[in-house]
Amino acid sequence: MNNTIMYKGYIGSVEFSESDCVFYGRVMGIRALISYEGTTAKELVDDFHLAVDDYLMLCKEQGKEPEHAYKGSFNVRISPELHREAAVFALSHQMTLNSFVEKAMRNQLSISH
Repeated sequence: MNNTIMYKGYIGSVEFSESDCVFYGRVMGIRALISYEGTTAKELVDDFHLAVDDYLMLCKEQGKEPEHAYKGSFNVRISPELHREAAVFALSHQMTLNSFVEKAMRNQLSISH
């Protein structure tokens, strides 16, 4: 089962409340709170689309740039020792720390370039 849905580049979570018998979720990866719900999967997806469209319209009306998740840049907190080891490894292999981390992530996620 996939616990996410996508629309216009936004990724939404999919949860289910057994006590309320309702599907619900929120757009992930942005600061703005965009939530949606439905009693069926179709209602959930429709409300997700409507919530994203409403968010984009509101941003346009306010002259604000909409937030976009997963821009390709993020901070990672690791121990100073691991940071040093990774930097030394990258340097000794004629690569940047960024390219080393990207390669490690691609290998772990089995994603080709």
